[in-house]
Amino acid sequence: MSAEPGPSTPSSRKRSKWDQDDEEDAVQPLIYPQKRRAKGKSSRVAVEEKAPTLARHSPPVAAPPKPRTRSIYVPERNQHPAIQSSRSVYSYERLNQIEEGSYGVVYRARDKQTGDIVALKKLKLEEEKNGFPITALREIYALMSCRHENVVRVREVVVGDTLTQEDLEYESQLLCIPIAFLAAAFSFFPGQRVFVVMDFIEHDLKSLLTMMPSPFLQSEVKTLMLQLLSAVRHCHQNWILHRDLKTSNLLMNNRGTIKVADFGLARRFGDPVGLGGMTQLVVTLWYRAPEILLGATEYSTAVDMWSVGCIFAELLLKEPLFQSKNEIELISMIFKLLGPPTKSSWPDYSSLPLAKTLTLPSPQPDQFRNKFPHLSTNGLDLLMSLLTYDPDQRMTADEALQHPYFLESPLPKHPDLFGSFPSVAAGEKRRKPDSPSAPMRAANLKLLTELES
Repeated sequence: MSAEPGPSTPSSRKRSKWDQDDEEDAVQPLIYPQKRRAKGKSSRVAVEEKAPTLARHSPPVAAPPKPRTRSIYVPERNQHPAIQSSRSVYSYERLNQIEEGSYGVVYRARDKQTGDIVALKKLKLEEEKNGFPITALREIYALMSCRHENVVRVREVVVGDTLTQEDLEYESQLLCIPIAFLAAAFSFFPGQRVFVVMDFIEHDLKSLLTMMPSPFLQSEVKTLMLQLLSAVRHCHQNWILHRDLKTSNLLMNNRGTIKVADFGLARRFGDPVGLGGMTQLVVTLWYRAPEILLGATEYSTAVDMWSVGCIFAELLLKEPLFQSKNEIELISMIFKLLGPPTKSSWPDYSSLPLAKTLTLPSPQPDQFRNKFPHLSTNGLDLLMSLLTYDPDQRMTADEALQHPYFLESPLPKHPDLFGSFPSVAAGEKRRKPDSPSAPMRAANLKLLTELES
């Protein structure tokens, strides 16, 4: 009697070779040959030997890069400097007031921690009704953008109520408010006074020219002009117009180095110009370019180069070149020195807004040689290239630095060889040389023989 194979009974059919192989693969585990363990070594050493082999056969998987969320020209957020709060103005000790301008008051002060002498410029915020003044923002931005050895350096910006009791009295007189009420108001509104901390420089060229008994030597003028042109070129390369270059804004230390200061009217000149154009109320009158005098609303680096030419002439003459009282007198003085403009010297003259209101004098040659009889031919060519009517033909700072005037004799003097002068900003006075006094009147003297008798 044969039994039928059930679900739990193995089949009685003949198994093939393939069935046996499949069954063996499914049942039998994989057996790896064991590596003979070295004698005298513990199992820990064997594991340490295997670790480099495993790491070599299984390289680490790199994490996928994070998608960039900003432009490639913007640094990553971790590369920006940390934002810190401004220090208090009480970190400085006020020494004396240097000067007061349209946009601030400048003091000489001492850092209480380091002892460094600095210049503190207190920004005028009393008349500003629309927040922080744009002139102060432009000045700080321009100074931070134009880091150069011949541009005054900004150290930091500090805040505080006031420097001393004298400042409080000054604010009280300016605003016609009692000191007690003003002090109480400052206590409710802390940090309303903003001070820009800059390097202190002993002199400005305007005061120095007034105090000097004789003008600068030719070699010294060349050194000063090279430094000025280098600073102006750096500003223009960084798209900054100074718009108020003059001798009183050129500071000079006792080592013969000048630094351009007072960027209160500076601005970028590569930005789109608004509907009203650029303002004409820039540059001190005596150093103002003719295109601004005639109402131009779009101008560029040429306005600074005209001011550089006026400064060059002032260093030679020891006095300003165009000492006028108003715009009309200044234009007539320019026409007299340069000769009236023509179509060849200034093709765009007739398109200026105020050109039709003026009557040009009869044609006449320029008077540069009569005004500067001792200047060399190359020096006169440089001056005339800077004081050119047409802004497009006016020499740039880069071109002026390559002029042959600076290569002829006498060569520029090294700044360390400049003489030193007492600093008016520091309150110093010229020391009188020690010398015997003049003899007294004979009537007030007694002869030696009378005293002995």
